[in-house]
Amino acid sequence: MRAVPITVTALAAAFLLTACGGGDDGASGDGGSKASSPSGTACAAGDLTMAAGAVNAAPAAGDTGNVTVTVTNGGKECTLKGFPKVELEADGTTVDVPRDEAGEAQSLSLAEQGAASFTITYVRGEDGDASFAVKTLKYGLPDASATESLDWSYGAVARKDGDKPDASVSAFQVAGD
Repeated sequence: MRAVPITVTALAAAFLLTACGGGDDGASGDGGSKASSPSGTACAAGDLTMAAGAVNAAPAAGDTGNVTVTVTNGGKECTLKGFPKVELEADGTTVDVPRDEAGEAQSLSLAEQGAASFTITYVRGEDGDASFAVKTLKYGLPDASATESLDWSYGAVARKDGDKPDASVSAFQVAGD
């Protein structure tokens, strides 16, 4: 009598495994896992809204200030990874803002209407030739052109190591709760 329940159980298990997509049908290439996982899809600039939010402006030369930019996803779930592209425009010259050396890029899954942020940290410079007289801040997705802009009203940005701005940009981080 014991052989019958084991045989039935084995047949049922085989049937369930087949019904669950345990076999490879060649269509997905993911070992049968067909769960909707668009989190592997990179976020598209057209689906994102970027806006400068919290600003902690440096009040005087030598002080450090921060500008936080929030990115909101208006499209399907997607992934943000790395550091945003950030540029400062001053007197007809555009300079890249380097990545925060202490920061570490992580892959963030951004749900529809989900938000992430990044922070630009800068040292205010003296007005004059020794600093960047920044007029515009441009920012965008990693490895792309900076597409959004913000009129810079936070004073000159100090120079570091010659022609580099004394500024940095953090990696994307989860925003909100």
